[in-house]
Amino acid sequence: MKYLDKIEINPNIRFGRPCIKGTRITVYDVLNWLASDMTTEQILNDYPELKIEDIKACLAFAADREHKLRVA
Repeated sequence: MKYLDKIEINPNIRFGRPCIKGTRITVYDVLNWLASDMTTEQILNDYPELKIEDIKACLAFAADREHKLRVA
């Protein structure tokens, strides 16, 4: 998945945190909801501006950052 099509970092939106394009919803918000046992269906019902591809993009973004993490 090309998460860059869905995720943007804009210093003027949410202090430059990665957000889903066209929203103020951060990648962190989505990951936190999933970690709190919300289902994708619950997230989509609570935030109708989101699509399943947005949630998958957040997961892909987090996986890519984890992959690039360097251990000292």
